[in-house]
Amino acid sequence: MLLHVPNVLTPDELATIRGRLASAAWGDGKATAGHQSVRVKENLQLPEGSADARELGAMVLRALERNGMFMSGALPAAVYPPLFNKYEAGMNFGAHVDNAMRALPGGRRIRTDVSATLFLSAPEDYDGGELIVEDTYGTHSVKLPAGDLILYPATSLHRVAPVTRGARVASFFWIQSMVKSDAERQMLFDLDRSIIEMAQNTPTNPTVLRLTALYHNLVRKWGEPT
Repeated sequence: MLLHVPNVLTPDELATIRGRLASAAWGDGKATAGHQSVRVKENLQLPEGSADARELGAMVLRALERNGMFMSGALPAAVYPPLFNKYEAGMNFGAHVDNAMRALPGGRRIRTDVSATLFLSAPEDYDGGELIVEDTYGTHSVKLPAGDLILYPATSLHRVAPVTRGARVASFFWIQSMVKSDAERQMLFDLDRSIIEMAQNTPTNPTVLRLTALYHNLVRKWGEPT
């Protein structure tokens, strides 16, 4: 499932993050690349242990927790602390697949079911830099407004096209979902959105209760506790 989640950040949050990143000390993005992706990765990254990375990552996590569409689409069991990267003119990230497991601070590992990119630069501020995701339905080019998020299966082959003007700044992270299967998450998301729409249009319709029960029973059947 490729899911566009709009307005994850408020204008004030976006301004705060962009202001902090404008004066941050960036490092080589290869520091967090796996053995395969290190050969095709050329970008800058905020060091994971820096105060900026920790504090801005916490701001992103708070924004995710209050976003119903993100929660419905990802069904998060655990979220890797958000990272931040920057592509300047001439930089890109070639085709790769994300690592299957990531170690959280303290050593616990999470499975990367869902990948996420939160766009922080306005699309008119840079040329190129599209996120290109390949799945069974074809190739998708993604370039979203600042503050918007894209979710896609971490199993997907994907890349970042070369930036030819300006700078593309984003936050990226991974989610271990309570529901491992992308197909099952897609069905649950569609069912959840349908329940919400029906409840808004016909709140007394008894079908809402039956569908809600079905939704939770499917989560109970397919879900995995953390």
